[in-house]
Amino acid sequence: MSVLERIQQPNDIKSISPKEYSILADEIRDFIIDRVSENGGHLASNLGSVELTMALHLVMDFPKDKLIFDVGHQAYTHKILTGRKDEFDLLRTYGGMSGFPKRSESDCDAFDTGHSSTSISAAMGYASARDLRKGKEKIAAVIGDGSMTGGMAYEALNGLSQLKAGCVVILNDNEMSIDKNVGGLSKYLNNIRVGEAYNELKSGVEKGLLSSKLGAKLAHTLKRSKDSLKQLLVPGMFFEELGITYVGPIDGHDIKAMVSTLRKAFKLNKPIIIHVKTKKGYGYPLAERHPDYFHGVNPFDRKTGKLLIEKKTSSYTDIFAKHLVELGDKYPNMTAITAAMASGTGLQHFQKKHPDRFFDVGIAEQHAVTFAAGQAAAGLIPVVAIYSSFLQRAYDQILHDVCLQGLHVVFAIDRSGIVGQDGETHQGIYDSSYLAHMPGMTVLAPKNRYELVQMMDFAMTLDGPVAIKYPRGDAYRGYEDCNAAIEMNKSEILKQGTQVAILACGNMVEEAEKLVSMLEEADISPTLVNVRFLSSVDKELLLALSSSCSLFVTMEENVSVGGYGERVAEVLVEDDKFRKVDYMNCSIKTATVTHGKTDILRKQLGIDALSIYNKIMAHIKES
Repeated sequence: MSVLERIQQPNDIKSISPKEYSILADEIRDFIIDRVSENGGHLASNLGSVELTMALHLVMDFPKDKLIFDVGHQAYTHKILTGRKDEFDLLRTYGGMSGFPKRSESDCDAFDTGHSSTSISAAMGYASARDLRKGKEKIAAVIGDGSMTGGMAYEALNGLSQLKAGCVVILNDNEMSIDKNVGGLSKYLNNIRVGEAYNELKSGVEKGLLSSKLGAKLAHTLKRSKDSLKQLLVPGMFFEELGITYVGPIDGHDIKAMVSTLRKAFKLNKPIIIHVKTKKGYGYPLAERHPDYFHGVNPFDRKTGKLLIEKKTSSYTDIFAKHLVELGDKYPNMTAITAAMASGTGLQHFQKKHPDRFFDVGIAEQHAVTFAAGQAAAGLIPVVAIYSSFLQRAYDQILHDVCLQGLHVVFAIDRSGIVGQDGETHQGIYDSSYLAHMPGMTVLAPKNRYELVQMMDFAMTLDGPVAIKYPRGDAYRGYEDCNAAIEMNKSEILKQGTQVAILACGNMVEEAEKLVSMLEEADISPTLVNVRFLSSVDKELLLALSSSCSLFVTMEENVSVGGYGERVAEVLVEDDKFRKVDYMNCSIKTATVTHGKTDILRKQLGIDALSIYNKIMAHIKES
């Protein structure tokens, strides 16, 4: 029996001999590589945090103790050690195990995560609740150096120092290099400063000195000289000045060192930052050499690293990236801004061609938007490329800093609509709702790859905020010959018919094409409309269609509340000219969408072509 097979439930790792730790780490890595190569998932980040997670499980008790992973894409080892190994066969599939921590999945998952920089705040909440009810459980948060670029993390650190609760924050650093001399001194000071004896001695000396006037003055002088020396020699002084004990850096692949440090840290019962150095992709040479490629990856051949299904067509991201470079050549006052997603949004190509006009602000979407607003106010045309589910973090900045000032900021919203296997935290199904009601905001969605280029050109000519939302995956080629010029707030008729008017938003045009074929086979004559503008309704077109079509059907991959369908419904209800028209809103009726392949999710949500066809036919039969 392998060591890994002896892990069947939480805390089983405590029965493993220290001599077997390295064997277990190797087996966990091999297991993760095997399952991710079959199902896809986050690989490099999980490989880099195996020993770190093992050390945490050796000193914590689950589910009593609470471990919170920032973002959560490094939680595979945690899931394995809490008895979910067998569920990896259905990793990220519909009805299977999530790729992120989920409270509904296990009592050992303390907090649902998916977006960055939230772990310290959540851990503080747990720590304060524990102290209020006089609990004893350990609280720990694991946050990466990338997530530390998010402003929320610093807001939390400021609060953590004031809270003064027992809370251990592990800074998982897999990029920053630290000089060996400093590292050696840091390790030495770490052993002293985390030790109980040192802390007791330090506390006793301070009390003794402060008991007299002369002693207090001496203590103050010593503290000033000590702090000056520490500023020069001790890493982590930023945290120390906040009142948070800093420990590290320590080797994140040395289980023995981490277990020793963690045990001492938890005993101190105060805010502590433990700086851990790890290597992304550790143990799998291909992932070590190409950590970005293996961050989130589709099924691949583990021997070669090549995807099992190679991409044959361009994605919307590819189309956007290529044309943005061309726009950069044409508009010397255009800039490109991203929040730590240069390759994910395709901006690395713009960066290469126009490095002086490219800005990566780190995981700081709020800052990215207001930074863009400042550029726009100064006469530039910033293009802000961010994933849909991440852009919603900057709602206030879009509204207050961009829209209320009417600034010409172009938002390129990647991963709009159903994203798929990353689940609830990554689905881009709210963007129409949170953008279209903002004053002066123009929201567009292209029907295909060619229209995305048209919309990018159109966006550059506007005098105000504009958002273009497009989905993940291959760029649709259908209706290539339908390329009417884009006119403000005007929709486009792709197919003229009678009886049923289908109003399709963006990527739902591809699904609508299937629906049109089904209706025609049933001798129903449909009109297909490419909505184009989601922030307004082309009322003139709807009036023209109402003379021949008795049923309007809107199709969108957005939640119903605040979506385009609701705007159409409002127009139909308020104008008596539409009183003979029936209406069907085909959008996402649930508040959240779980993980799974897009086609399966559309079917489950009732927004695929067949489901909508059945609804239309049932309506016609009733009529």
